[in-house]
Amino acid sequence: MSELRCQGWEAEGALRCLLNNLDPAVAEDPDALVVYGGRGKAARSPEALAGIVSALERLGSDETLVVQSGKAVAVLPTHEDAPRVLISTAMVVPEWSDQDSFRRLEDAGLTMYGQMTAAGWFYIGTQGILGFTYETFRAVAGNHFDGSLAGRRVLTAGLGGMGGAQGFGVGLNGGRALIVEVDPARAERRLADGWVDLVAGYDEALTAHLDPEGPVAVALVGNAADVVPRLLADGAEFDVVTDQTAAHDPLRGYVPRGLTAEDARAANTEDAAFQRAVYDSLTAHVEALLGYKERGAVVFEYGNGLRAQAAAQGLGAAMEIPGFVAEYVRPILARGVGPFRWICVSGDPADLRRSEDVLMGVIGSD
Repeated sequence: MSELRCQGWEAEGALRCLLNNLDPAVAEDPDALVVYGGRGKAARSPEALAGIVSALERLGSDETLVVQSGKAVAVLPTHEDAPRVLISTAMVVPEWSDQDSFRRLEDAGLTMYGQMTAAGWFYIGTQGILGFTYETFRAVAGNHFDGSLAGRRVLTAGLGGMGGAQGFGVGLNGGRALIVEVDPARAERRLADGWVDLVAGYDEALTAHLDPEGPVAVALVGNAADVVPRLLADGAEFDVVTDQTAAHDPLRGYVPRGLTAEDARAANTEDAAFQRAVYDSLTAHVEALLGYKERGAVVFEYGNGLRAQAAAQGLGAAMEIPGFVAEYVRPILARGVGPFRWICVSGDPADLRRSEDVLMGVIGSD
């Protein structure tokens, strides 16, 4: 699309990235401005979003828009080679960089949680993490299974914007994944988009996963704090066990046992009973991961702080679970392999294909 809403292509590109982040086909909860990652937002509020859009539409070719935690705060005269937009999000002085202080600032409308590419307006859906998810499971295969997950079963949880890539990441390495997801609507969305092959309840999902000829990626609708301990008690064996629920933000991203995803979203996070339910559920989940570790499965934390959350509740053994950064990511990056992405601002599939052809020519692969 060549028609511009802004004064030039630099600002237009930024605007299109912002609006793409919030497109219902991309964002996890566009009405709440949440793009992915529990509550990673593209803008602080509807009013702040309108202010950003207005500023971008008026931005001159020698001006730079400054965005602080999802709100436009200044337009500065710079020069034509300067960044069109400068974004800084959730910069909190270390002495006050704890969850309680952050929530107070957020509730006062002074900051927001931006994840990595939500506040930076560069989220492209689950496909954006697929490459690195594949590399992570490739590293798991290389470290523990002679380079392939063929014939291996992987148990994990979380089908959000990041976790949704796990089924593909496992499958592309030859393995098969059983992924627990508490939100039926999210599981169905991943099915509709082709990220999983089946959505089912406990019995049907487990039967399909255990079938050697069954689907590669099965979504089991249920709460991981219930399902993972149940699988352990039922003797269901897995070669790899991990988790990608939004435990990095437990009171807003981790659904406690006995509540639906909708119930949890509507809950008062300041309520002591709700908080206890969250941390009790999270701890039960980690205890089950430790149980699988004792049985000989490869168990690791997939970057969501699950271990530390459980350890803070008194489960010291939680820290015996290795983290994926030390185990897999650092060796991946040491090989010069990392996440990359590019955009097609025009929105024309033919332009995107041309950019892909150029890339394939550069790396020498088809």
